[in-house]
Amino acid sequence: MKNRASVVIIGGGVVGCSIAYNLARKGVRDIVLLEKHFLCYGSTGRCGAGVRQQWGTERNCILARESMKIFENMNEELATRRDIELKQGGYLLLAYSEKELELFRKNIRLQNRLDIPSKEVTPLEAKEIVPYLNTERLVGGAFCPTDGHANPFLVTQAYADAARRLGVEIELYTEATGIRKKSNRIVGVETSRGFIETEKVVNAAGGYSVLVSKMAGVEMPVYSERHQILATEPVEKIQGPMVMSFSYNIYCQQTPQGNFLMGYGDPEEPKGINTRSTWQFLETMAEKVTWLLPPLRHLRVVRQWAGLYNITPDKQPIICEVEQLPGFYLAIGFSGHGFMIAPMVGILISRIITGEPVGMELKLDLERFERGELTPEPAVV
Repeated sequence: MKNRASVVIIGGGVVGCSIAYNLARKGVRDIVLLEKHFLCYGSTGRCGAGVRQQWGTERNCILARESMKIFENMNEELATRRDIELKQGGYLLLAYSEKELELFRKNIRLQNRLDIPSKEVTPLEAKEIVPYLNTERLVGGAFCPTDGHANPFLVTQAYADAARRLGVEIELYTEATGIRKKSNRIVGVETSRGFIETEKVVNAAGGYSVLVSKMAGVEMPVYSERHQILATEPVEKIQGPMVMSFSYNIYCQQTPQGNFLMGYGDPEEPKGINTRSTWQFLETMAEKVTWLLPPLRHLRVVRQWAGLYNITPDKQPIICEVEQLPGFYLAIGFSGHGFMIAPMVGILISRIITGEPVGMELKLDLERFERGELTPEPAVV
């Protein structure tokens, strides 16, 4: 392992690997990425694999739109060994009140202004998109045909392979145990395998990001929260889009292999790092999905797991260099949508580190919470 690096990235998920690749692509040398387990061990490998552009804030819409363009060309750009399994079957968002539908209309106006092809749909049109959808109590919805699904394991591996080809050193089973400072400057990272001298550290540790920031003496108003998911046996294709509702609190999609992935956010879930699965989730998930999508009651569950949402007060990410500690960079707090915007996050952090113009009005710095400049993201499950 190198004992000197120009940049050390902590976190071997899709965000960390995207940052490593984009930095190396810009000519940065001697990059080391640390992962305490294996690639995708954390939130990336436990996510719902959805990729959507239907958001309620302009920044998230732009990040998702630009990331989708990258997903669409990723096999070619990264010279992948395996197809990333991008499936653009759309996202069907369901509204169960006039208030919720009016919010969808507001979001659609924003999305259309940003060239995202979303549209409002009636209950009848929603049923045409998903014929077995239970439309009881349904008021309306929104649909974007270019949203979809990609394989998080293959996307992360593609970024890691491309980064390695450009000289990035990816150290697996290597834990960052401390960040050493001198005169309020970073001088290196302590690891389970020795010390790496560096002046630049990127915190891309997802659900464990608060622990990494504490090593550097940086406090953040961020917390982690368990979210559970299950997968069914594979069956022939019967559902094109992801079906999602914020008020009914559910998402459900069929992968290219035929499995159904589904989950919901438990409003009673306590804050903390917990990745255990529960029987209660399985029981509630079955009740929710079989009411909404009745034919799925015949499918058998084959796997269940849990991952971590890393949540900020406004449900928007933190993408910045920390003012109080130059050389310490944050790519965290994605509140459940890190995978779908990781391609653009990698580009933005690489620009910030190399001093290039960011190219968009970002305002996703850590200090916004102290200033009270929060723009809450309403479209989070």
